[in-house]
Amino acid sequence: MWFMTFDPLYWLLVGPAVLLAFYAQFRVKSAYARYSRVGTQRGVTGAEAARRILASAGIRDVSVEATRGWLSDHYDPRAKTLKLSPEVHDGRSVASVGIAAHEAGHALQDAGQYAPLRFRSAVVPMAGIGSVLVWPMILGGMIFRSLGLIQLGILLFAVVVVFQIITLPVEFNASSRAKAALADAGIVVTEEEASGVSQVLSAAALTYVAATVAAIAQLLYFLLRFGVGGGDD
Repeated sequence: MWFMTFDPLYWLLVGPAVLLAFYAQFRVKSAYARYSRVGTQRGVTGAEAARRILASAGIRDVSVEATRGWLSDHYDPRAKTLKLSPEVHDGRSVASVGIAAHEAGHALQDAGQYAPLRFRSAVVPMAGIGSVLVWPMILGGMIFRSLGLIQLGILLFAVVVVFQIITLPVEFNASSRAKAALADAGIVVTEEEASGVSQVLSAAALTYVAATVAAIAQLLYFLLRFGVGGGDD
C-alpha cells in the first residue's frame, strides 16, 4: 500500500488503469446527466419498464423494489429482487428505463441459467475473501519475510481478477438483453431513445472494463514485484 506510492513500477502498470477509471466515471455521470433529462414517449417509470420486461419473459418470482443510494441499482439473485435507486425506480427518463432494463436483463440471465452469471455467483464468496485478505497477507509476508504468505495473498487476489473478468460478459450480455427487451416491449420507440439507452449502458459498461484492467494491472504488479522475482522491496 504505502510502498506502492513510491514505486515507479506500480504507476507504470496501474497508472493508465486509474486514468481509465476516472474517464469511465466521467462518461457515466455525463451520460446519465444528459439522458435523465430526456423522457420517453411512453412515459413509463424504470420500475414499470422492469416489470413489463419480466412479465413478457414469463418471470413471476422476481420483485422490483426501490433502494437507497445514487445509481445503486442491482439484481439480487438470492432474494430474486431487482433493487432500483429512487431516480431509476420512479424516473420516466431514457436513462431510468435503460438502467432498469439492464438490471432486468440480469434476472433474465438468472431465469435462463446463463452460465457466466452462475459462475460469477459461485466465485463471489472467494472473491470477497480475497479482496479482504490480500493486503494483510502481503504486508504480513513483507514484515515476517514470508514469501509463501505473500504468494498466498497473490493467489487470493487472482480470484478477484477472475471475478472481474467474468463480470464483463455478464454485464455486456445484460445490456444487450436490455436493449432488445425495451424495443420488443415497445418501451423505447424512437431512434433518439434507443441511442440514449445505448450511450448510458455503454458508459456503465466502461466502468467494468476499467475495473478489470485495474485488477489485471495490479495482479501483474504483484507477480513482478513479489511472485516471479520473489523480492519484497
